[in-house]
Amino acid sequence: MEISALTRSVVKRNHAVIAPDGYINSNVPGWENCTVNVIINEQMGANLCQTLITAAKGCKLSGLTKASQIFFYVVEGSCTVSIGSQNKVLTKGQFVYVPIGKEYLFDGFAEGSQLLTFHKVYEYIDGYDVPDTYFGDAADIEGPIYMNDDALRIQVLLPPDLSFDMAVNIFTYQTGGNLPMVETHIMEHGLLYLQGQGIYMLDHEWYPIKKGDSIWMAPYCQQWFTAMGKEPAVYIYYKNVNRFPTTI
Repeated sequence: MEISALTRSVVKRNHAVIAPDGYINSNVPGWENCTVNVIINEQMGANLCQTLITAAKGCKLSGLTKASQIFFYVVEGSCTVSIGSQNKVLTKGQFVYVPIGKEYLFDGFAEGSQLLTFHKVYEYIDGYDVPDTYFGDAADIEGPIYMNDDALRIQVLLPPDLSFDMAVNIFTYQTGGNLPMVETHIMEHGLLYLQGQGIYMLDHEWYPIKKGDSIWMAPYCQQWFTAMGKEPAVYIYYKNVNRFPTTI
């Protein structure tokens, strides 16, 4: 019998690794007939929220974005989304960015479908309007080489527009690929592993990571990753961008 006191999950001052074995379900008003796991949020010291939604029969997600914008990404399965006059079917790898002040409805789920969400309080900037609703498909987005290394490729899912104060990217590492330096930076991250496995160094501590795991990295949490195994390691991640680096 497996010992129930064992887990790879860890929550620290400036980072966390959350493995699925420790999930406890949450009830979110307007999100019906689904399992909602809140992976990252303000209670742990983060400035973002990340959830994973698994659809049951009759799943429906409805709401109105207020202070926070939401990015929805289809990890598995399919659903229909309606935002204002826009209605689309989303399948695996497709996504929608919902800006503040928008009503949304997701229904028509294939049972077992999974959606990943990133939420962030929107920061206005003089001279720029709030972004519009934005739909996309990761399959249509190029993945250029990162830092001159053929083993590393990044797909940028949201437009490089200063009206956006968040970015969502997909990072792919070929087997043996690794970050070319230990990164130390102001951006905060939330991420979900979509494929593969590897070792992540966070604040000089080492963690085995695999598909289904999530990671939170606070600003200036030092970070490095190398892919291991027989297939590429792929994760989707959030970061805050395009705003002045101090509120003072």
